[in-house]
Amino acid sequence: MNLEYLSGFGNEFASEALPGALPVGQNSPQKAPYGLYTELFSGTAFTMVRSEARRTWLYRIQPSANHPAFVKLARQLAGGPLGAVTPNRLRWNPLDVPSEPTDFVDGLVGMVANSALEKPSGISIYHYCANRSMERVFFNADGELLIVPEQGRLRIATELGVLEVEPLEIVVLPRGLKFRVELLDAQARGYVAENHGAPLRLPDLGPIGSNGLANPRDFLTPVAHYEDLKKPTTLVQKFLGELWACELDHSSLNVVAWHGNNVPYKYDLRRFNTLGTVSFDHPDPSIFTVLTSPTSTHGLANLDFVIFPPRWMVAENTFRPPWFHRNLMNEYMGLIQGAYDAKAEGFLPGGASLHSCMSAHGPDGETCTKAINVELAPHKIDNTMAFMFETSQVLRPTQFALECPQLQNTYDACWASLPATFNPNRR
Repeated sequence: MNLEYLSGFGNEFASEALPGALPVGQNSPQKAPYGLYTELFSGTAFTMVRSEARRTWLYRIQPSANHPAFVKLARQLAGGPLGAVTPNRLRWNPLDVPSEPTDFVDGLVGMVANSALEKPSGISIYHYCANRSMERVFFNADGELLIVPEQGRLRIATELGVLEVEPLEIVVLPRGLKFRVELLDAQARGYVAENHGAPLRLPDLGPIGSNGLANPRDFLTPVAHYEDLKKPTTLVQKFLGELWACELDHSSLNVVAWHGNNVPYKYDLRRFNTLGTVSFDHPDPSIFTVLTSPTSTHGLANLDFVIFPPRWMVAENTFRPPWFHRNLMNEYMGLIQGAYDAKAEGFLPGGASLHSCMSAHGPDGETCTKAINVELAPHKIDNTMAFMFETSQVLRPTQFALECPQLQNTYDACWASLPATFNPNRR
């Protein structure tokens, strides 16, 4: 069964792959059903207020503690250290899928980050390019993962069950959850936001009311599914940015039953209930927020995941593309399909752009000229899906991101064609 998620942090979800595998009335009985081991998977501190606490009870064939020492891998994540500080606007073409066999972990490429990995806040952003399924199992001790496919369907086998996702869907994996990414197509490419701060949740709706944007009923969690395998398995973990591994004689995806709210989930972006003006002016992009990771300052996000889906434009006497702006937040944009309505060219599916704190940006020259002169009528922006990872802390590009051939060195030129149209004698 598919279960609702995120409608409130008091919600408990439960699933069992064998009848009676889930204990009733007690979390940790002396003897768990089927000879299983009980394990608590905590995503927040034990003393967190009830509304913020995330934890799941697991009933598994082997406890996670049954592993030898981890050894640092020779092959580490691509991307390198953070590069030189730059205030410039940056844009990248899509990364190429490697020709040599590359799984999801080896295909992760660090692009930008804004915090040391040991800090309890900030985000890191990666692109992934893969052409083979993982045969090993992976978990990330550094943060929660938000995966946004751009090409290729993924089958993500986790400790709590299996989630299949395709482009125009997203998946969120809690910090520390073990998983394996299998490719359902010949190759896969997409984006990953690693959230080091408070777990993602639905934004408050405020004056919008009780409905709109992403609806809780559309977030789906997996059904319990276990692997009882007696064969060597490599377990890889990411710890403070480094990859470490150990060898097991069993699969670590061996949870037979579970209950709690620290769980993986998926969401179909096509189900987002888009809101907008029906009078005048272009509203703030915050109305497109799918998920948010808050900070201790109310309204200031550690991470907002914002999308720009198909939608009707009906505003009267209005410059309809996003206005020119400079803002506190830092914006890392990606494109899943189609074209973004603020850029006529140069921003491609699989590509990305970075506009840092107080960096002036907005529609390019061609888009601006067209928007000023077009005869306004209701029209639909269709066959598109752009998104934005937005954060309150400055994002620094990695050394790779500043030196790779995909970096567009002429990005600034897209605004150079804006003409000077001021005329003090004409109102």
